Amino acid sequence: MTVVITHPDKVLFPEDGITKAEMAAYYEAIAPVMLPHIRMRPVTLERYHSGIGQPGFFQKDVSKGFPKWLKRVEVPKKGGVVHHPVIHDARGLVWMANQNSITPHVWTSRAPRLMYPDVCIFDLDPARDEPDVLRAAALLLRELLGELGLRSWIKTSGSKGFHIAVPLAGKSPYGEVARFAHDVGRRLVERDPEHLTQEFSKADRGGRILVDTGRNGYGATFAAAYAVRAKAGAPVSAPCTWEEVERGDVGPRTFTLRTMAKRVAKVGDLWGKMKKTSGFVLRFP
Repeated sequence: MTVVITHPDKVLFPEDGITKAEMAAYYEAIAPVMLPHIRMRPVTLERYHSGIGQPGFFQKDVSKGFPKWLKRVEVPKKGGVVHHPVIHDARGLVWMANQNSITPHVWTSRAPRLMYPDVCIFDLDPARDEPDVLRAAALLLRELLGELGLRSWIKTSGSKGFHIAVPLAGKSPYGEVARFAHDVGRRLVERDPEHLTQEFSKADRGGRILVDTGRNGYGATFAAAYAVRAKAGAPVSAPCTWEEVERGDVGPRTFTLRTMAKRVAKVGDLWGKMKKTSGFVLRFP
């Protein structure tokens, strides 16, 4: 069964002339490398019915008015449940694009083991455009994780910073993973308090980079690998190598919807080996 794209000529990125049809074609083409990272994770859709020039909205529940073939997962919430979509094939990605959903935001766990994350995410969120400071912060985090015996993987956020991921064995519940991430974030800030902070309020950051570990709580999400972001130029949250970061070859918005085909043809899925990694079991002193 194919997904019919309604209003294919609708312009979603007005500055770039990118239409819904072009975005749907991107997600269909990127499916082979994207699906291993998104498959069976609950998804929150970020939708823009009138394009990114107008306010969008987030949608979690797809319990009514959606195709029967679309897989869903029932997630408990206070006072009820939410039926999140879960994407397992290219058809699901194209369906998502047809909803004017530009970015799929995903959980750090997968169905059916929703209470046990298989990845830990660190989001470096800068207050200012200071590429050298951001790059140094990412490399400092890699160094700290390495001292803890953890291998890390990096991708551009497609927005302002970088996302650093640590694969987990899926044996620790959300509470433990969140506590671990917060502790690592605290240690990182202690190493460079001039440039880093854990203060969530922008007013309290003093222009420093937020080491955001809040992506690791129950129900929290992060932009999926290879997801398009709702920014001018249609930047993509794209896996990159630590060597590219070291050289300053990549920044948060280096890769876009229109350049990713060439990028993937050249380097493949740089997070592919992470999916094959057994993952780490968190241990606390």
